[in-house]
Amino acid sequence: MHAIRFLILLILFVGPVSGGAHAQTEDSLFDRLRVLDQRLFAVGFNRCETEVFGELVAEDLEFYHDQSGITVSKAAFIGGIENGLCKLDYTARRELKEDSLQVFPLYNNDSLYGAIQTGEHSFYAIYEDGRNELTSTARFTHLWRLIDGEWQLSRVLSFDHSSPVE
Repeated sequence: MHAIRFLILLILFVGPVSGGAHAQTEDSLFDRLRVLDQRLFAVGFNRCETEVFGELVAEDLEFYHDQSGITVSKAAFIGGIENGLCKLDYTARRELKEDSLQVFPLYNNDSLYGAIQTGEHSFYAIYEDGRNELTSTARFTHLWRLIDGEWQLSRVLSFDHSSPVE
Protein backbone atom coordinates (compact mmCIF):
# COMPACT_ATOMS: atom_id res chain seq x y z
CA MET A 1 0.00 0.00 0.00
CA HIS A 2 2.82 2.41 0.82
CA ALA A 3 4.49 1.61 -2.49
CA ILE A 4 1.32 2.50 -4.41
CA ARG A 5 0.96 5.83 -2.54
CA PHE A 6 4.63 6.59 -3.22
CA LEU A 7 4.20 5.85 -6.93
CA ILE A 8 1.09 8.05 -7.15
CA LEU A 9 2.89 10.91 -5.38
CA LEU A 10 5.89 10.45 -7.64
CA ILE A 11 3.73 10.67 -10.75
CA LEU A 12 1.85 13.71 -9.43
CA PHE A 13 4.95 15.69 -8.48
CA VAL A 14 7.47 14.54 -11.08
CA GLY A 15 5.20 13.78 -14.01
CA PRO A 16 4.62 10.64 -16.02
CA VAL A 17 7.52 8.21 -16.06
CA SER A 18 7.56 7.97 -19.86
CA GLY A 19 8.74 11.14 -21.52
CA GLY A 20 9.52 12.94 -18.28
CA ALA A 21 13.27 13.07 -18.96
CA HIS A 22 12.74 14.60 -22.41
CA ALA A 23 10.31 17.20 -21.02
CA GLN A 24 12.83 18.29 -18.40
CA THR A 25 15.60 18.35 -21.00
CA GLU A 26 13.43 20.40 -23.36
CA ASP A 27 12.67 22.99 -20.65
CA SER A 28 16.33 23.41 -19.75
CA LEU A 29 17.24 23.41 -23.46
CA PHE A 30 14.76 26.22 -24.09
CA ASP A 31 16.30 28.22 -21.23
CA ARG A 32 19.87 27.55 -22.38
CA LEU A 33 19.20 28.56 -25.98
CA ARG A 34 17.24 31.59 -24.80
CA VAL A 35 20.38 32.72 -22.93
CA LEU A 36 22.55 32.10 -26.02
CA ASP A 37 20.09 34.05 -28.18
CA GLN A 38 20.33 36.92 -25.69
CA ARG A 39 24.16 36.88 -25.79
CA LEU A 40 24.21 36.66 -29.56
CA PHE A 41 22.01 39.71 -29.99
CA ALA A 42 22.28 41.84 -26.82
CA VAL A 43 26.08 41.63 -26.83
CA GLY A 44 27.12 40.80 -30.40
CA PHE A 45 24.48 42.57 -32.46
CA ASN A 46 23.33 45.45 -30.23
CA ARG A 47 26.77 46.40 -28.89
CA CYS A 48 28.93 45.22 -31.82
CA GLU A 49 31.08 43.12 -29.50
CA THR A 50 31.88 40.66 -32.26
CA GLU A 51 34.05 38.38 -30.12
CA VAL A 52 30.80 36.80 -28.91
CA PHE A 53 30.21 35.56 -32.47
CA GLY A 54 33.62 33.92 -32.34
CA GLU A 55 32.42 31.91 -29.34
CA LEU A 56 28.89 31.06 -30.48
CA VAL A 57 29.09 30.64 -34.25
CA ALA A 58 30.23 27.42 -35.94
CA GLU A 59 33.11 27.60 -38.43
CA ASP A 60 30.82 26.23 -41.17
CA LEU A 61 28.02 28.73 -40.53
CA GLU A 62 25.50 29.21 -43.33
CA PHE A 63 23.39 32.36 -43.03
CA TYR A 64 20.48 32.86 -45.43
CA HIS A 65 18.94 36.35 -45.44
CA ASP A 66 15.96 37.26 -47.59
CA GLN A 67 17.38 40.71 -48.41
CA SER A 68 21.17 40.48 -48.27
CA GLY A 69 21.75 36.97 -49.59
CA ILE A 70 23.92 34.11 -48.37
CA THR A 71 26.92 34.25 -46.05
CA VAL A 72 28.97 31.08 -45.76
CA SER A 73 31.52 30.80 -42.91
CA LYS A 74 32.07 32.28 -39.51
CA ALA A 75 34.80 34.61 -40.81
CA ALA A 76 32.57 36.06 -43.55
CA PHE A 77 29.71 36.52 -41.09
CA ILE A 78 31.84 38.34 -38.51
CA GLY A 79 33.46 40.45 -41.24
CA GLY A 80 30.04 41.42 -42.55
CA ILE A 81 28.92 42.52 -39.07
CA GLU A 82 32.14 44.49 -38.44
CA ASN A 83 32.09 46.22 -41.84
CA GLY A 84 28.34 46.71 -42.10
CA LEU A 85 26.23 46.78 -38.97
CA CYS A 86 28.98 48.21 -36.77
CA LYS A 87 29.65 51.08 -39.21
CA LEU A 88 26.11 52.39 -39.54
CA ASP A 89 25.38 56.01 -38.62
CA TYR A 90 23.13 54.73 -35.83
CA THR A 91 23.25 51.97 -33.24
CA ALA A 92 21.17 48.95 -34.22
CA ARG A 93 19.10 47.15 -31.62
CA ARG A 94 17.29 43.86 -31.92
CA GLU A 95 14.33 43.08 -29.71
CA LEU A 96 12.93 39.56 -29.44
CA LYS A 97 9.16 39.10 -29.42
CA GLU A 98 9.29 37.04 -26.23
CA ASP A 99 6.15 34.96 -26.73
CA SER A 100 7.24 33.92 -30.23
CA LEU A 101 10.35 31.99 -29.21
CA GLN A 102 10.17 28.22 -29.70
CA VAL A 103 12.77 25.48 -29.39
CA PHE A 104 12.61 22.01 -30.90
CA PRO A 105 15.26 19.50 -29.78
CA LEU A 106 16.95 17.19 -32.29
CA TYR A 107 17.85 13.69 -31.16
CA ASN A 108 19.78 10.83 -32.66
CA ASN A 109 18.70 7.63 -30.87
CA ASP A 110 17.87 9.53 -27.64
CA SER A 111 21.11 11.51 -27.82
CA LEU A 112 20.60 15.28 -28.08
CA TYR A 113 22.74 16.66 -30.90
CA GLY A 114 21.03 19.91 -31.84
CA ALA A 115 17.99 22.13 -31.70
CA ILE A 116 15.90 24.37 -33.89
CA GLN A 117 15.10 27.77 -32.42
CA THR A 118 12.55 29.97 -34.12
CA GLY A 119 10.83 33.24 -33.38
CA GLU A 120 10.11 36.81 -34.36
CA HIS A 121 12.05 39.96 -33.70
CA SER A 122 12.09 43.69 -34.38
CA PHE A 123 15.00 45.93 -35.27
CA TYR A 124 15.46 49.53 -34.25
CA ALA A 125 17.78 52.39 -35.14
CA ILE A 126 18.96 54.40 -32.15
CA TYR A 127 20.32 57.80 -33.14
CA GLU A 128 22.65 60.08 -31.20
CA ASP A 129 19.82 62.57 -30.68
CA GLY A 130 17.86 59.88 -28.79
CA ARG A 131 15.45 58.89 -31.54
CA ASN A 132 14.58 55.20 -31.45
CA GLU A 133 12.94 54.11 -34.72
CA LEU A 134 11.60 50.73 -35.76
CA THR A 135 13.36 49.76 -38.99
CA SER A 136 11.94 46.27 -39.62
CA THR A 137 10.40 43.13 -38.23
CA ALA A 138 11.34 39.62 -39.28
CA ARG A 139 11.21 35.95 -38.45
CA PHE A 140 14.18 33.69 -37.85
CA THR A 141 15.08 30.04 -37.62
CA HIS A 142 18.37 29.00 -36.03
CA LEU A 143 19.92 25.57 -36.10
CA TRP A 144 22.10 25.07 -33.03
CA ARG A 145 24.42 22.04 -32.91
CA LEU A 146 26.09 20.57 -29.89
CA ILE A 147 29.77 20.46 -30.93
CA ASP A 148 32.32 19.16 -28.44
CA GLY A 149 29.90 19.86 -25.61
CA GLU A 150 29.25 23.48 -26.68
CA TRP A 151 26.26 24.94 -28.48
CA GLN A 152 27.22 26.45 -31.84
CA LEU A 153 24.98 28.38 -34.19
CA SER A 154 25.31 26.50 -37.48
CA ARG A 155 22.52 27.58 -39.79
CA VAL A 156 20.45 30.76 -39.84
CA LEU A 157 17.36 31.62 -41.83
CA SER A 158 16.40 35.30 -41.54
CA PHE A 159 13.24 35.99 -43.49
CA ASP A 160 9.91 37.77 -43.84
CA HIS A 161 11.50 41.17 -43.23
CA SER A 162 9.01 43.97 -43.41
CA SER A 163 9.34 47.71 -42.92
CA PRO A 164 7.03 49.54 -40.56
CA VAL A 165 3.82 50.87 -42.10
CA GLU A 166 4.00 54.63 -42.47
